Amino acid sequence: MVALIVGVILVVFTVIAALPSVLGWGPQIVLFIQGCLPVLTALCGVLAIFIGIADLKDKREAKKEEADVAKAVEAEDKTN
Repeated sequence: MVALIVGVILVVFTVIAALPSVLGWGPQIVLFIQGCLPVLTALCGVLAIFIGIADLKDKREAKKEEADVAKAVEAEDKTN
């Protein structure tokens, strides 16, 4: 609950700070966003690559497990 209240307060402060008539931080905020946006997109891209690789590995392991189960069922059927 405390985190929710703090989050709301921070979002309200950010909106108020971005208004040109309150603190006048609008140009600095835009400059900051322009500077950090390429870095953030690069980090998101690297994260997406890692998630994609992990997903491919999981799919490969799932197929291997399915094949092992099919072999076990087939071997059990042969013994009966």
